Amino acid sequence: SGLIGRSWAMVFAAGGFKVKLYDIAQQQLTSALETIRSSLSLWYWNLGTLLAHGQLVVHQDPQVLFQRDAFHQECTPENLELKKKIFGQLDLIVGDNVILSSSTSCLLPSKLFTGLKHVKQCIVSHPVNPPYFVPLVEIVPHPETDPSTTERTYALMKKIGQSPVKLNREIEGFVLNRLQYAVISEAWRLVGEGVISPTDLDLVMSDGLGMRYAFIGPLETMHLNAEGIANYCERYSEGMRLVLNTFGPVPEFSGEIAQKVNQAMSEKIPVVPKVLDARRKWRDDCLTGLAKLKTQMKSN
Repeated sequence: SGLIGRSWAMVFAAGGFKVKLYDIAQQQLTSALETIRSSLSLWYWNLGTLLAHGQLVVHQDPQVLFQRDAFHQECTPENLELKKKIFGQLDLIVGDNVILSSSTSCLLPSKLFTGLKHVKQCIVSHPVNPPYFVPLVEIVPHPETDPSTTERTYALMKKIGQSPVKLNREIEGFVLNRLQYAVISEAWRLVGEGVISPTDLDLVMSDGLGMRYAFIGPLETMHLNAEGIANYCERYSEGMRLVLNTFGPVPEFSGEIAQKVNQAMSEKIPVVPKVLDARRKWRDDCLTGLAKLKTQMKSN
């Protein structure tokens, strides 16, 4: 019932499902309910009565909680041994129609689920933080996951208003983080080589690439920036290869460059809880506005 668990609880409740939130610590559950209560009133203004009507309940007894329900979203810390232990325990008590899903952001399904009796019912559903504003969910199967598990998970995510994508096979970092890390890696190199300042680098993304990527992806961008993909490749492939061949090695993300980036970011946003929280709220307000705009544009 930490940050991701609370977020999923709100998303599922907003999708009209009865949600049971499980944790081993009563204080965590109490805190989670308080956070969800206030968050629902802010983010889902039409769902203020959900908690009062029993749409979301908390529990500490896994035997009662996990036996009959159809879908379980695990949200424990990103620790392989901890997650394997939990799925091993769930494997002993769930039925044959249950889907066991993990929120892991980088642990491979083959590392998490191999050897489980219910491995065909296991899958990764990786959200983007915060999932109530950023709807993408990466659905990543184990090599033995039954196709029906993938399809049921995909349909569920669509039903609760998320934007699921299906990976055909597992790969380190899945897709979102592989793209994200590629951008971060080149950003780090450009700052480290003195080409651009950290704050201007962020501006290149927020007021440049990010403006397009909020609505279309890199492949559609290519398609629209020429007379289709084939024409784009004819025009720009040689230049792209020349630039890509100048990319350096994977950065260490430490040392002098880390200090330089840290100084720039700390000057812009001091590392003080009150300041960080205010900036996160500003970010979430922006994401709320963007989400509403995108919903409106799609409906038009």
